[in-house]
Amino acid sequence: MTRKRLAKDGHSSPAGEPRGETAYLKLKEAIRSGELKPGQRVRENEMAEKLDVSRTPVREAFRRLEADGLLSFAPYRGMVISELDHQAIMELYFMREVLEGTAAGLAARRASEAEVAILQELVSLDPGSKGKPSSVAGHNRRYHSALYHAAHNRYLLKTLNVLQDAMALLGPTTMEVEGRSEEAKKEHSAIVEAIAAKDAELAERLMRQHIRGAQKARLHLLASSEVE
Repeated sequence: MTRKRLAKDGHSSPAGEPRGETAYLKLKEAIRSGELKPGQRVRENEMAEKLDVSRTPVREAFRRLEADGLLSFAPYRGMVISELDHQAIMELYFMREVLEGTAAGLAARRASEAEVAILQELVSLDPGSKGKPSSVAGHNRRYHSALYHAAHNRYLLKTLNVLQDAMALLGPTTMEVEGRSEEAKKEHSAIVEAIAAKDAELAERLMRQHIRGAQKARLHLLASSEVE
């Protein structure tokens, strides 16, 4: 039996999900994965063909992505994947430090034994310097997502997920910086140890240091690209 394709004139995906929602989620994931890169032009007709839908759900997805800040209108070019300038990057990392530090502190107070065990397992499975930067980056996102949930604050979780969307606009992963993947793995381990020990103050301080380390690596990447 052949796999059923999305109907161009129907209103839902095969799973019953509205086509606009499906297009939105798929395009958002393409931005997160780097398949669609900052500054890249995107056209409704090309995306509709790629997703095998009509232009209407793609147009709806574009509106939502623009509201999210992931798409922008550029004169003479049309819709492009948004790019972050230096100031926006600094602001993003500042907010990450504040919010993720808070999440780590809350996790130390509220995480269940099962959630701590998951965090410990994620640290043990981290490939560090032995993995490809893209694979390490994916593992890094899973670690941070698990920690966000362990904080047990739905409003904080929602805000952090918005920041994670913005992180997709930064370009190459900081795991490409020499030594960063192994350094991040050690930092993750220390944070989980503090959470397991229910030391909220230490967990928050270590997470803030971790984000500052990530920011330093990001600035190193930016400087390297400017030189090139």
